[in-house]
Amino acid sequence: MSPLIRACHPEPTLAVTLVTALLGVNVGLGWAGVAAVAVAMLASQLSVGWGNDWLDADRDARVGRTDKPVAAGQVSRRTVGVAALVAGLATVPLALLSGWRAAAVLTLALVSAWLYNVPLKRTVLSPVPYLVSFAALPAFVVLAGNGTPPWWLMTAGGLLGFGAHFANALPDLADDVATGVRGLPHRIGAPASRVLAAAGLFAASAVLAFGPPGPPTWFGWAVTGTAAVVLSLGLYAGRVPGSRAAFRAVLAVALADVLLLLVS
Repeated sequence: MSPLIRACHPEPTLAVTLVTALLGVNVGLGWAGVAAVAVAMLASQLSVGWGNDWLDADRDARVGRTDKPVAAGQVSRRTVGVAALVAGLATVPLALLSGWRAAAVLTLALVSAWLYNVPLKRTVLSPVPYLVSFAALPAFVVLAGNGTPPWWLMTAGGLLGFGAHFANALPDLADDVATGVRGLPHRIGAPASRVLAAAGLFAASAVLAFGPPGPPTWFGWAVTGTAAVVLSLGLYAGRVPGSRAAFRAVLAVALADVLLLLVS
């Protein structure tokens, strides 16, 4: 895998793009519509991922982050910065393929994600961009299909983002604090962050299972129970310094939640 691709944070980038495409299938966009929302979301995720590594290059180098291509000298900071700018500028016209309302929501999500990178990741408000951007994701897809996003779908998205923020921060808490990052996870510490990560993600699954009109399906019960097990295992394994198990549990729960939507 090329250093430039690795610098975009490929796991969450591909996972969010896949979730977007599956949601597009769920709302009946058709293949052209699914492709349009997926490509626009991919561009926004690339911009955010590359932008993160561009902004954090000096910090990553100071703490010896050999897993970061820019800090390891495998790709230039300028190259990653230009790639982030190009992907960000491409997001708006690509989103307009799905209509102006959908494009406005995806643009809001992109701006929110960039506000996390600068300056909110260093403040107690660090979860807010995750709440906003993840709530906007299903709204973007539903609006692309000329629908009205239901409250429970946006709520579940926001809760998923909230939990993902704490799970994503866990492996890097010590390095972040050493370089001056003091977001909410860093202020409350690892144990409390694990609790909030699990609570947010479990709540997202529960809202998807019990929020829609009518009684919950057996699959909804199954996904909620599975989320509890997967999160417990992932957060326990994530106690090892540097482990990404907690965030991989987030990705697994997110995909399970999308499957719940597809079969409901």
